[in-house]
Amino acid sequence: MTERPVRGQPAVRTRNALEASNHNYSASPGVRGEVSATPSPTVFWRVEGSLLDLTVVRPVAFFTWNAQTFTGRIRRRGLIFLMALLRPFLYSTNRKFATRMVHTPLRGVSRDRLDLLGEEFFHYKLKPCLKAEGVERVKQLVRSGADVVLVSQGLEHVMKPLALHLGVKRIVANRLEFRDRVSTGRLLDPVIRPRGALARLWDQSPDGHRAPKTLARQLDISLDELRGAVISSERESIASEHPIVHFAGSPPARQFSVRRALAGKHIMLIGVTGFIGKVWLANTLADLPEVGRIYLLVRRQKSNPAQRRFEKIVEESPVFDPLFEKYDAALADYLREKVEVIEGDVTQPRLGLSPETARRLQKYLDLIVNSSGLTDFNPDLRDALATNTDAVMNVLDFLRGSAHAGLLHLSTCYVAGERDGRVTERLTANYTPKRIAGFDAEAEWRGLHQMIAKAEKQAESDQVTAEIRSQALAKEHAAKGLQGPALENQIRKNRIRWLKSYLTEAGTRRAKDLGWPNTYTLTKSLAESLILKYGAGLAMAIVRPAIVETSVAKPFQGWNEGINTSASLSYLLGTYFRQLPSNQSKRLDIIPVDSVCTGMTLIAAAIVERRNEPLYQLATSVANPCDMGRSIELTSLAHRKHYRAQEGLESWLRLRFDAIPVSKTRYQRMSAPAQRAIVKSIQRIMSPLLLKKTPLAKAERNLERVEKLIELFEPFILLNEHDFVADNVEKLSHALVEDEVEDFGYKARTLDWWDYWVNVHIPALRRWTYPLIEGRPLEARPARSLQVRIMENGEAVKTGTGGNW
Repeated sequence: MTERPVRGQPAVRTRNALEASNHNYSASPGVRGEVSATPSPTVFWRVEGSLLDLTVVRPVAFFTWNAQTFTGRIRRRGLIFLMALLRPFLYSTNRKFATRMVHTPLRGVSRDRLDLLGEEFFHYKLKPCLKAEGVERVKQLVRSGADVVLVSQGLEHVMKPLALHLGVKRIVANRLEFRDRVSTGRLLDPVIRPRGALARLWDQSPDGHRAPKTLARQLDISLDELRGAVISSERESIASEHPIVHFAGSPPARQFSVRRALAGKHIMLIGVTGFIGKVWLANTLADLPEVGRIYLLVRRQKSNPAQRRFEKIVEESPVFDPLFEKYDAALADYLREKVEVIEGDVTQPRLGLSPETARRLQKYLDLIVNSSGLTDFNPDLRDALATNTDAVMNVLDFLRGSAHAGLLHLSTCYVAGERDGRVTERLTANYTPKRIAGFDAEAEWRGLHQMIAKAEKQAESDQVTAEIRSQALAKEHAAKGLQGPALENQIRKNRIRWLKSYLTEAGTRRAKDLGWPNTYTLTKSLAESLILKYGAGLAMAIVRPAIVETSVAKPFQGWNEGINTSASLSYLLGTYFRQLPSNQSKRLDIIPVDSVCTGMTLIAAAIVERRNEPLYQLATSVANPCDMGRSIELTSLAHRKHYRAQEGLESWLRLRFDAIPVSKTRYQRMSAPAQRAIVKSIQRIMSPLLLKKTPLAKAERNLERVEKLIELFEPFILLNEHDFVADNVEKLSHALVEDEVEDFGYKARTLDWWDYWVNVHIPALRRWTYPLIEGRPLEARPARSLQVRIMENGEAVKTGTGGNW
């Protein structure tokens, strides 16, 4: 495996261009600041003096004072103070050596932090101090087409934002050495030494242009070294190439066209009301107008019919904004042509369809995409089993009756459960993480139903009824003193709560006994085993996404929905909570929702062409890893960027509280558990005072919620070091015809985590999710509706959906 720069890679350095600019750049005669009609190919421009009065120490001090940990800030400030004392002596002996020494306090600081702090330092410290005349001259050069190269003694992390601000594409600046994205504190050659002590007095001209030979002499480097030091002003992002190797006897995959495979095909989508389902539908309608028809299986909600539920989704969800922009008033007609809403229920036999509708679909369908599922980690066992496991058996029964349909079933990577190591794309029958001998998934499935029936019977027993009655009468609320029907009604409600609580705990307990962290992964894994057993001979594929998060590009950049997956945890890291128990080296497997949907479309086309593998994992932990240590820091940096742009003491304080990964022991000793213990002790001490309001009660509840949240996420941030292989979908992507790579290529490997976290993911959560956590409404959106169209015969028909098209 090799690595190549995919974004912000250094520009091609041509010797001819540099040598052609070995004379001072002159303006047109008589016109100050206007560039010559024949500008030099390359213009080297010294930043210090012409654009800024910048010392070497100032940005280094800023970086050290904003280290991730409090102890790191104190230690590095001490080093900076020591450098300030030694600096005059060091500079008098050797300016290059002194420059190296000044940067040594940056040892151990991550590239991610330096990139963000460099942007912050430029925008809030340097930008207001830019010299207007010098700035205008540089911009005129850029507008004239000159290839400007900014040269500075500052670090590249500060100079790159300056260059981008001026429209300059290349720079020469000091560069730190990094190992595993962490600075060693050593400057790479060539070291750009500061100007002399008297330079501020005699070199303040707004014209910073320097001839290459003159500049090389001033910097005490060779002309070749100057050429080699030119780098791009874009942030560098490294993505690994993943060559597809065909071993002997294994022919290369034939070319693959998604458009050809799905043209005119009839697809039924189950789960359009979910996060992934909505995005997949919107992206498919936007990118694949060739598709024949998409049938949406939607369940009726009391008095809200399936058709109206879908209409409301289209009218209210931002997911469909690009489609409204593209088709405008014609969207209703386009939906009428491509989409048909079918009222049904995947948890019911025959999918809750009438015999006529079922026969029609079974005759024409080419593919069923089942993205339905209950994603709560530990829900009522009845709900989890019905939606995640029973529904799959209903889909398989329906599929067996179809003429030629295939199945794409959405599962999750975390069916792997409590195990470590590489998780390959290979299905195992009757799988359990603990490798329990003789385990039978079907027997377990039936056993869980028996557990539910037994619990329901127990809930009606005299013993439980007496217990519920006693609790109801003992409570200090409206139930106290109730009699007759009112009391019986309260007992009925309490019985429902008891049964729900009992089955929630029972499901969680059983999952952990078998090696899964929660009921969700247990029921999803059982479904996979049942598919493997009862789907033999059918055209289908199981698709396992990892943790599905914010979109990168489709339906638009920065879409997320609801309080899902890691949103609540990332919100916590934006508060004063600092110590998160986690394994720094454990890979947090995040996958953008549009990457998941792209993968699903590739796999759907492969199923239709009968060239699919039985299992596909959509993950990044092997292809493009981001470990917990980095993801925690990136989350904190993204929060810092937000708070830095705000005003007020609260924001000023919060941007200084970076979250850090700690051990479970330290978390228990110094974080939420210890703080809650202190709060409880204070409450016990003050309890004899008989205060009207219990002190610190709210603080205790908040700390308890934090503890429960951390406990819920422990399998994903502390335990179980999974590395999910995702080769099968990349093989499909690699086989795509060239003109479809842009629309349907699977690009998770090239994702820039810094840019994703700081500029896409956390801002999206702030817009779409954090208001829900805080109990605030989402941003107001203009109302829109699917138009009512008058047909030629004068009959008014609501377009956009309909069951009989």
